[in-house]
Amino acid sequence: MRAMKAVFCLLPLGLTLASAQPIRVGIIGIDTSHAPAFTRILNDSGDPDHVPGAKVVAAYKGGSPDIASSRERVERFTAELRDRWGVEIVDDIPTLCSKVDAVLLESVDGRKHLPQVRPVFAAGKPVFIDKPLAASYADAQEIARLGRKHGAAWWSASSLRYSQAAADVRVDNARGAVAWGPAPLEPTHELDLSWYGIHAVELLYSVMGTGCVRVQRTYADGADVIVGTWRGGRLGTVRTIRDGKRKYGVVAIGEKETKVSERGGGAYAELLKHVVRFFQDGKPPVAHEETLEIFAFMDAALRSKNAGGKAVALR
Repeated sequence: MRAMKAVFCLLPLGLTLASAQPIRVGIIGIDTSHAPAFTRILNDSGDPDHVPGAKVVAAYKGGSPDIASSRERVERFTAELRDRWGVEIVDDIPTLCSKVDAVLLESVDGRKHLPQVRPVFAAGKPVFIDKPLAASYADAQEIARLGRKHGAAWWSASSLRYSQAAADVRVDNARGAVAWGPAPLEPTHELDLSWYGIHAVELLYSVMGTGCVRVQRTYADGADVIVGTWRGGRLGTVRTIRDGKRKYGVVAIGEKETKVSERGGGAYAELLKHVVRFFQDGKPPVAHEETLEIFAFMDAALRSKNAGGKAVALR
């Protein structure tokens, strides 16, 4: 019954998948570059990356004064959405929900996601929660619990999952993988890898899938090496970068071949194709269980770091 409730809320009365009317989308959090970038891709039919089927019509500014990247950009991005794209700026999230069919939760601050998604779940609106899902493993679990309680349609992912690098290294029966990427730290985020390291972690999971049971992390000021042991003895490694050239890449090791690619990053249009399809059918492209395991992986990596690099089990 809950699943049926979630699907029925996806499209407004009288709107079918074949309708010419785009899905009305609201943005929560205009303090990330994703807000204007996603709006351009959805709203500008002349853009080469245009994804049809949805249009951003309203937004709630949000913002976090204690995070420089939020504080210094929110007004500029808000002006762009309002003045260039004609997006209505509203004063609160319930008002936003009353004007839209679906929501993009874009706040750069993962600490905000749990309180901001509560009224969205209560309003029965399908929601994509941009990275990071949360700033702590506990908040990620609570979002999932509330989603089950409300029968909500939601999902979360990094755009790296849909990057060309992820497509380049698809192999049959992956025996292992190594992913790398930038991972600057943000002191406000309890789960340190959730701020930016999540991109490389999700790139790893796009190859390995679920099933990690143990994590060991070697930490240095400029980098991390995080080794996860999957069931069956498969090994997946994340190498984060804080000192040196910040670039994404991945190696996938299959039974019969090894593939490598450094064509990571971008992929906003590919991500939004999955977002729009989700708004239409209510089927999360990434299972909640995998999203939560990614947070359990990062939680174990933090506990390993705090324990001086000892291997710890996922909880």
